[in-house]
Amino acid sequence: MYDKLIKSLKAENFRVYGLEIRQDGRLLYSWHPAPDIRYPVYSATKSVTSLAVGFAAAEGKFSVDAPLAYYLPQEYIARMEPEKRAAFLPLPVRRFLTMSVPGYPFRPEGEDWLDFALGCPVEADKNVFAYSNIPAYLVGAAVEQAVGERMADYLKPRLFSPLGIENPVMRTDPQGRFYGATGMELTVSELAKIGEVYLSGGSFEGKRLLPESWIKESVSRQIPNREGGYGYYIWVQPHSFSISGKWGQKCILYPETRMSVSWLGNMPEDSRRMENTVRAFLEG
Repeated sequence: MYDKLIKSLKAENFRVYGLEIRQDGRLLYSWHPAPDIRYPVYSATKSVTSLAVGFAAAEGKFSVDAPLAYYLPQEYIARMEPEKRAAFLPLPVRRFLTMSVPGYPFRPEGEDWLDFALGCPVEADKNVFAYSNIPAYLVGAAVEQAVGERMADYLKPRLFSPLGIENPVMRTDPQGRFYGATGMELTVSELAKIGEVYLSGGSFEGKRLLPESWIKESVSRQIPNREGGYGYYIWVQPHSFSISGKWGQKCILYPETRMSVSWLGNMPEDSRRMENTVRAFLEG
């Protein structure tokens, strides 16, 4: 039955690297028009950062209700301009996880990204959706500080090894901190496995990795936006939620049917049409 979907995608000439459809953890269908290798997943990286927060919270090392500033290197906080520090200090981690801190440019810059990020004037009193790479970068840096490990080392025994993901590419800032927002490279199967952790409520192949309550919180609509809603670095729709990166990196998860569809590609102009085509087939 999925041949009809692939025929539609081919007819549209979408530049797809690979696609997988799974249900209850089983691979139902795969299509690989390009080499089955790792490709940049861009902002799908943010959903991995969200899982890292979940691990640290479950271990009592992190709290989404605590001020983010509490977990960042205090020498950086100390040298913030007084007005900016006063606005930043009370902001809880939750606001950064839900992209609800307006005022940031799209990405960090310069020789020290943490200094740059903390130098940005934020609108702390406006709790509205404002997408930027900087909140996820700050959360990733905060988790590393809280757990005392580089993110790649921290996630290896907790996430990557259980999923069979060996040494994924993970971009860092000039000081070696995990970017948190983008820069990972994965195969379509590896992206699908990360999605499976969300779809199964924190388990993978019967092994509990994260508390189900954390996953449920992560994929719930925490703040509205024009796409429907946003959880903890997860896009939320009425009957699905998704991991998403620009230009055609997607993992759509359907909790009611326990089904997921994941793909990687390079579609700067066509990623939305690609998603609409897939959704129309699976949801029609």
